[in-house]
Amino acid sequence: MHAPVTVIGLGAMGSAMAAAFLRQGRRTTVWNRTAAKAAPLVERGAEQAPTPAAALAAGDLVVISQVDYAAMYDTFAGAEAALKGKVLVNLSSGTPNELREAARWAAGHGAELITGGIMVPPPGIGTPDSYVFYAGSEEVLNAHRETLEVLGEVRHMGADPGLAMLFYQAMLMLFWSSLVGYFHAAALVGTAGAAAKELQPFAARIFDQLTGDGPMGFLSVLTREIDAREYPGEENSLHMQAVGMAHVVEAFRDAGLDTGVPEAIRDLYARTDAAGHGLEGLSSVMELIWPRG
Repeated sequence: MHAPVTVIGLGAMGSAMAAAFLRQGRRTTVWNRTAAKAAPLVERGAEQAPTPAAALAAGDLVVISQVDYAAMYDTFAGAEAALKGKVLVNLSSGTPNELREAARWAAGHGAELITGGIMVPPPGIGTPDSYVFYAGSEEVLNAHRETLEVLGEVRHMGADPGLAMLFYQAMLMLFWSSLVGYFHAAALVGTAGAAAKELQPFAARIFDQLTGDGPMGFLSVLTREIDAREYPGEENSLHMQAVGMAHVVEAFRDAGLDTGVPEAIRDLYARTDAAGHGLEGLSSVMELIWPRG
């Protein structure tokens, strides 16, 4: 017999999570500020709670998917007594410090907060590609692991409640900056009349080179350099990259494109060069991004 689960917040992500629980035959209670959003899930067997307090009373595990942590406070305002003994798994967005404060708030009401960051869009919930960063008590997480694995692979990042969001936002930075880089590249070749589909195979090739295990496996090489804090630049010096990036900015300017992002990269390289890292490798920019003393 599966343990019951409550889902608070029925936007695209929350609805997808509730649907995943229902597909697994789990008793699923839902609540949303706009009650009408629950209708499709009720048709599939979900129980709609009339109030947040009733939603909390439906079971010990409460999965929250709202726009931010302020929404959680608003939702449970006046129903704090019902939080006692509950496990709140909040997959909403926030900052690491907000999540730490939320854990203290939950503890103050007798609840346990597990923070999380889910690493797929709504259609990916419950698929083999789905994984979720969690932080907080590993013992509490493990007690509900079977239920949470319905959403995706469970990855516990540590007891500090801020760690789930730290890893989540690190991945978003990587994801978004990669896509923005592709948008800029597509725009640049587009000014010469080339369609993005002409660029795509080359973009895919460079991403493969970044993540591959061969001599072009930049990610593995740069990871070792970052951890060792050693940035060999005999083959590709930072100064050379700084000069090249300045040329990229000029190419964007000449093409009449927005230069904000290219200029930011150019300036980071130039500041690193000016700080005395010109003969080191590209990864020496870490000394400006993360001065470690």
